[in-house]
Amino acid sequence: MRLNTQPNLTDPDTFYAALTDVHRQLDKVQSECVNARLILLLANHIGNVDVIKEALTIAEEIE
Repeated sequence: MRLNTQPNLTDPDTFYAALTDVHRQLDKVQSECVNARLILLLANHIGNVDVIKEALTIAEEIE
């Protein structure tokens, strides 16, 4: 299994709105905690350590 980096959200605008709504009333620390919990929940959902490691490698690349 490889990480899917192609657009895959059925409704990206709704996702973006939901993500920004969650963070709107939070301070920096609370926002970072939400992000950390979201990362852990999604990593658990993926379940494949190799895919997660691939995602981490891609995420840390500086363009």
